[in-house]
Amino acid sequence: MIKTKKTIINLDKVSFFYPDRLPILDRLDFTFYQDEKIGMMAPNGSGKTTFFHIIMGLIKPESGKIEIFEKPVTREKDFLEVRRRIGLLFQDSDDQLFNPTVLEDIAFGPLNLGKTKEEAIEISRKTLEFIGLNGFENRITYKLSGGEKKLVALATILAMEPEVLLLDEPSAGLDEKTKERITTILRSLKISYIVVSHEFDFLSEISDSIYTLDRGKILSDAEMYIHQHYHAHPYGGRPHKHKNE
Repeated sequence: MIKTKKTIINLDKVSFFYPDRLPILDRLDFTFYQDEKIGMMAPNGSGKTTFFHIIMGLIKPESGKIEIFEKPVTREKDFLEVRRRIGLLFQDSDDQLFNPTVLEDIAFGPLNLGKTKEEAIEISRKTLEFIGLNGFENRITYKLSGGEKKLVALATILAMEPEVLLLDEPSAGLDEKTKERITTILRSLKISYIVVSHEFDFLSEISDSIYTLDRGKILSDAEMYIHQHYHAHPYGGRPHKHKNE
């Protein structure tokens, strides 16, 4: 007997637009299954942040239906459960970090999930160890480097033990060392995730399949060539040439 994978996210004909602008999402269809690790190519202004915010219930679509964990979600009460089970990494780490110290930032989520102070501190320290930031507990958050902030922001989500991750440009603006660390972290995770980025090579390292978000729709790219070199393509399936080939 073939065991079918559970559907985590299903968007059916979802549209969203701002006044006096073309649709950001245009009757978008998308299904995301348990155990998938998806990369999504998306240039600036393509609607990637809107796409994530609609899944999390932070904004409402103009039309269409949304199911998360095989249940319709329409009300704020429905999305409270979604936010407990899905972790969203914002593109700008300063939007995610708001406590004075690193430990306080990471412990905030577990405390809100009902953990005791002692449990939250223990989870936070283990999470810091996992991401390679031992000894950062008392560091002042706003004084961290951009790469350190990104890692701490990721830690705040992982500490909540989510079932799914939505990551908005997790590698943007990072040095190669930090980017490699994030790549290693993501490849070691045993949970489902969607990563949006404009960096093809980064996505090829951490994804099982790659899609494109363009003109309000999500398109598969069956002809995308997964190869490693240090530049990014807008769309992998388009013919292209490399120097020295």
